[in-house]
Amino acid sequence: MSKQRRSVDVAILGAGSAGLSAWRAARKQGASVAVIDPGPFGTTCARVGCMPSKLLIAAADAAYEARHVSFFGVHTEGVRVDGREVLGRVQSERDRFVGFVLDVIEEVRSNEELVVGKAKVSGPGKLLIDDGGEVEFGRLVIATGTAPFIPPPFRGIEHALISNEDVFELEDLPESVLVVGLGAIGLELGQALHRLDVRTTLIGVRGVLGPLSDPVLLENARAALSQELDIHPNYELKSIEPIDDGVRVGFVGTGGVAREETYERVLVAAGRRANLHQIGLDRLGIEPNENGRYDIDPDTLQLGDHPVFVAGDVNELHPVLHEASDDGRIAGDNAVRFPFVRAAQRRTPIAVVFSDPQIGVVGGGYAALEECEASAGEVSFEDQGRARVHGMNTGMARIYADRHSGRLLGAELFGPRVEHLSHLLAWAVQAGMTADQALEMPFYHPVVEEGIRTALRDLNANLRHGAPIKCPVTEMGVGC
Repeated sequence: MSKQRRSVDVAILGAGSAGLSAWRAARKQGASVAVIDPGPFGTTCARVGCMPSKLLIAAADAAYEARHVSFFGVHTEGVRVDGREVLGRVQSERDRFVGFVLDVIEEVRSNEELVVGKAKVSGPGKLLIDDGGEVEFGRLVIATGTAPFIPPPFRGIEHALISNEDVFELEDLPESVLVVGLGAIGLELGQALHRLDVRTTLIGVRGVLGPLSDPVLLENARAALSQELDIHPNYELKSIEPIDDGVRVGFVGTGGVAREETYERVLVAAGRRANLHQIGLDRLGIEPNENGRYDIDPDTLQLGDHPVFVAGDVNELHPVLHEASDDGRIAGDNAVRFPFVRAAQRRTPIAVVFSDPQIGVVGGGYAALEECEASAGEVSFEDQGRARVHGMNTGMARIYADRHSGRLLGAELFGPRVEHLSHLLAWAVQAGMTADQALEMPFYHPVVEEGIRTALRDLNANLRHGAPIKCPVTEMGVGC
């Protein structure tokens, strides 16, 4: 379909999770569609994100557990990590997951709805493809995803620099890695590399640890993770210089201690930036606001009052797979309906970091609480029965509820099997349960979920007799 001109009701930029979901939604309503993407195909999740990272983490956890079973009186000898074999399995299984997505791409192609190439807006209702083709559209869905952000101090060391997108293409594990950024990607990959015998240092700023915002949880997580990892959530960079086999970095780490180390690789996981500014939206009369961002309605995903909808990671609203798929459905549906767009009902937010212990945030967590309007209940996993049985009794959880109605608002968790606990709490929040109603649900014994019951009981007591918790506004100096 190269160098062709075609006209469609809805043009979709991007064939990732959001773009393909938008394609399904628009076609379902009978619209003519063109999906435009330069490749490689396979979605961020399957190719460079969720799935290959979990494969690497699975190998790392297996190595870690094999070396720590003496706790149970079981002794192993000679655990050895073969980096080439580890990455070989990661890449083989990754390609299998990508293959499922490619099957969908072939369906789009077979319907003659796929345009392979990079597109820019050339004028109202027109896209110019880099091979010279042109697509005229009535409405536009932008689902172009994000790209890794490289902080300025690290832009002169390209020979040693890697992002999460590069890790899974390595032939072998490096000898040493400096991980820059302690969000979900940095924590997951940094801990995994450490457990796979890579000398690893993790550095971050402003005390960030994944999506946690509750100061009680943050303090607990920092203390626990520092027992295993060379981790510095408030580092200060002093120097960085390239050397023949990597980089030499000077920084001030935890406790104000000055360090100078050499690393073979620097893994930058300092966030991602939307692939939105290079599309040519100004040719549609769309300009960013004073903060350099575009005004996207979070409920309809419409960009201003234009027939343009922004879905998936590129809108920087909810950068996780299930939300991207929902975004695509909403954007594709509203693109066909335009100008009669409608707000969609969203699911309760949930985020999980597959570190060990795991991190979970439900309903926006602590950061989303309103001043003095919430109470909290907590549980420590240190003495939780099932957690102690398995030797994974680290961390804690805090559950929040409206102090007037008792309705559950969300939670932050750092502990064992949080990926499952977070789902239970997200379902309870979305169902509109109160703390009393959640306590009426069954809790088997002995299971880690009993910890949720303990936190709910503490929450109920605080709702009846305790003071509201400090919230973000209060901690800035505004009293209750």
